[in-house]
Amino acid sequence: VQLQASGGGLVQAGGSLRLSCTAAGSTFDGYDIGWFRQAPGKAREGVACISSEDSSPHYSFFVKGRFTISSDNPKNTFYLQMNSLKPEDTARYYCAAGRRCRVVADTVLPFGSWGQGTLVTVSS
Repeated sequence: VQLQASGGGLVQAGGSLRLSCTAAGSTFDGYDIGWFRQAPGKAREGVACISSEDSSPHYSFFVKGRFTISSDNPKNTFYLQMNSLKPEDTARYYCAAGRRCRVVADTVLPFGSWGQGTLVTVSS
């Protein structure tokens, strides 16, 4: 499934952004979906995902209570609403659909094939 992330930008600490991920020419029905990020010089990390088995959202501990993942299947689009942003949230954010949405040690594990992503910069 080819996905395109958008909605990134520059925001001040405490602000909000909503990222979108669109499946062009295909659908992510039946797949787990997720958001991931990678900051310069750091490893990739999972942010949030939704399991296709039970439609339950899962979050890494460092975004719980601040970020919300949601999907609009008829529009072939899913979202990441990010509130109370912190400078440490600065990263390129990627979306993916695949297998599978898992959480280990309160952290979403990366999965799927990532596209180009969208850059989020949070200034202090």
